[in-house]
Amino acid sequence: MSALHLFRHGAIAELKLDNPAKLNAFTLDMLRALEAHCDELERDASTRAVVITAAESKAFCAGADILEWAELGPFDFARHWVREGHRVFDRLARLSKPTVAAIGAHAFGGGLEFAATADIRVMAPGATLALPEASVGIVPGWSGTQRLIRLIGEPMVKEMALFGRRISAERAHAAGFVADIAEDPNEAAFDMAHKLTAKSGRAVEVAKYMIHAAVNEDRSAMIEALGSGMISPTDDRNEGVAAFKDKRKPNFSGTQS
Repeated sequence: MSALHLFRHGAIAELKLDNPAKLNAFTLDMLRALEAHCDELERDASTRAVVITAAESKAFCAGADILEWAELGPFDFARHWVREGHRVFDRLARLSKPTVAAIGAHAFGGGLEFAATADIRVMAPGATLALPEASVGIVPGWSGTQRLIRLIGEPMVKEMALFGRRISAERAHAAGFVADIAEDPNEAAFDMAHKLTAKSGRAVEVAKYMIHAAVNEDRSAMIEALGSGMISPTDDRNEGVAAFKDKRKPNFSGTQS
């Protein structure tokens, strides 16, 4: 059984890291479970918000389990471990549902990259953020030098990735990476999620698409999703489908249903 679980709390779903013996570090099984959970959440119309949490540990997530990738050859490491992790994290970042991450302890490496996929983040006052990959001879591989740059800027990412500096909750909040600092990040994150469920689900989804298009987060797909949403309720779309089924030429009116 994977150490990444999906729980339901009414209209709120919870994605929970549960690998405390390894500081909630990601394994390949956890990546695959996360991808499967994202597919399930995307199809579930009853889910209005997603909260990302971690089992109690000294770390929200210490990154990727070194023992999972240490023996991989260079091509397998690049092709499978890095690309698969990147693809799965992108899948979570581009989820149509709004996501809130509760960072209750340190988020290092892949753990920070995981938190960066969320739309909103809440952080405990004693937690820190770091990209320590250079200390073990590698570089960030799951969007630490890409998505994170857009969120907190080049200088702070360089502090972490080049110099190994840890970023406090206060600095993360000042940089805009963290929406709130809370003694109980889980409680604060669920409170945000509950407030999200009171909003128009469609409006929240479309707003997320628009913002992602603006910051080039899967921009081409976001633009085409918005365009498809505009064309779907038209009489022309219905006429086109009907004509295809009837094997006749369509008679487009240019009106909206």
